[in-house]
Amino acid sequence: MAAPMSWRRLINSVYTPALAGVLTRMSDKLFRSRDRRRGSSVLLLAPLLAEADPVPAVAEPQAPRPTGVGGLPRHFRWIANQVPAFRVSGRQIRVLHSPDEFYQVLKTHIKTARSRVVMASLYLGTGPLEQQLVDCIEEALENAKNEDLSSDLKVSFLLDYTRGSRGKKNSRTMLLPLLRRFPGQLRVSLYHTPDLRGLLRILVPERFNETIGVQHIKVYLCDDDLIISGANLSDSYFTNRQDRYVLLQGCGEVADFFADLVGAVGDTSLQLEPDDTVSMEEDMVHPYKDDRAQFSASAQQRIMEVVNVARAQQCLKGSEMMPTTDSDAEDSGPAQGDTWVFPLVQMKPLGIQLDEAVTKRLLTEAGGDSRIYLTSGYFNLTRAYMDLVLGTSTDYHILLASPEVNGFFGAKGVAGAIPAAYIHIARQFYNKVCHLGQQQRIRLHEYHRSNWTFHAKGLWYYLRGSDRPCLTLIGSPNFGYRSVHRDLEAQIAIVTENQELQSQLQQEQEMLYHCSTEVSTSTFQQPNRYVKLWVKLVTPLIKNFF
Repeated sequence: MAAPMSWRRLINSVYTPALAGVLTRMSDKLFRSRDRRRGSSVLLLAPLLAEADPVPAVAEPQAPRPTGVGGLPRHFRWIANQVPAFRVSGRQIRVLHSPDEFYQVLKTHIKTARSRVVMASLYLGTGPLEQQLVDCIEEALENAKNEDLSSDLKVSFLLDYTRGSRGKKNSRTMLLPLLRRFPGQLRVSLYHTPDLRGLLRILVPERFNETIGVQHIKVYLCDDDLIISGANLSDSYFTNRQDRYVLLQGCGEVADFFADLVGAVGDTSLQLEPDDTVSMEEDMVHPYKDDRAQFSASAQQRIMEVVNVARAQQCLKGSEMMPTTDSDAEDSGPAQGDTWVFPLVQMKPLGIQLDEAVTKRLLTEAGGDSRIYLTSGYFNLTRAYMDLVLGTSTDYHILLASPEVNGFFGAKGVAGAIPAAYIHIARQFYNKVCHLGQQQRIRLHEYHRSNWTFHAKGLWYYLRGSDRPCLTLIGSPNFGYRSVHRDLEAQIAIVTENQELQSQLQQEQEMLYHCSTEVSTSTFQQPNRYVKLWVKLVTPLIKNFF
């Protein structure tokens, strides 16, 4: 709603970050008085009421220093003190480049699965391509059922409850026929955030309730092969929505870890029944009916058990193989594998923040001897990450979505203004870079591609003097407030000395940046970068929810 010109001039003259803070506290009263109609779009601000109760964070790991990390570059050995470390050959990892390649590889692996299929995603779409994926699962289950061999294929889905239940035709209805036909072989778990409860759960309309918090992990696992990605199981992610995808082949220990992780989250989630109702596993705490603190503590214990068991097993295994001298440790490295995979889990509503801790330290310790290429489909850095980017000496090339490739471009209602909000956030960040005189060290790039959208996230880490990255982060986090504080996230850090894999990662990074242009002051002066006043005012209030 437009304000009279006199108020426009007044607001423009006093608009400051301090005012934004005041508006944050006033927003509930302001917007409730404006519109009390049905599921009004201004209820997008209702989540401001949903400040999560503080959950005790998992203490810093105190497990014994892991052994058997000989060969791991010293620059990154500290990561093995924080999270499990899986050693593999770089030849077992393949970078996928396109949505279609991701889709075809996924279908092929599902069809040939013999023991397990584990799918963790925000949601499963409802179109023909998604139905083909379901048909592949049905075919695999049918083949397992008819084989004379003792094949015992189990299929597990972990989706978000709110997103997976949106609309009459949704993720649940897509999977119900399979659940009814193969009840003993298929499990569908629907994670429900503990922060959406009580009156808030009743008031916030469908779609907007997803802003409170969701299951955002993207892991697609068949037997001992798995794809780690930021892509969902939906048609655009199979056709013209650019993301990142890495295939780990024959990595049994990594696959076991993520199967156990998804299973643990599934245990704390609602279970879909053949009649489309949901229920909780026996003796599990309910996410929104029972006490919030009790649920979070129970879920934290169940999920961290997976992490702690993996670390304990590695310490035991490492001690059995521990070299007798430091030189032996260095020399034995390449023979055992030249690449390390570190799973990073972030579930702050449950008090788990391993990914945040590792990412912060990685950005903190990156110095003038390195450069970082960082990308986010929704550029909205947390204050901590922003301060680290602005305050270190590392060279940064940050890739973000241009308005036209933003996933909300052209959306109806308030959601249609989200690309403008991201323009505003990017401009504020760019202004800070310029104010600090850091334009040569920190460069912003915008991704452009006709009839495509952009959803890639992660980073590539180059040591000074190297033309190939030695580390990448890939998975579901966006480096924003939601990823850190609201959603369930998981990614992996891959540290490699394998030159072929390094070349794959370099090619991936260059391919994405090839479709970009560098941001300058003139970028924000273009007509399509105009941001309306009300968007500027509202953005500080809702930026933590998208």
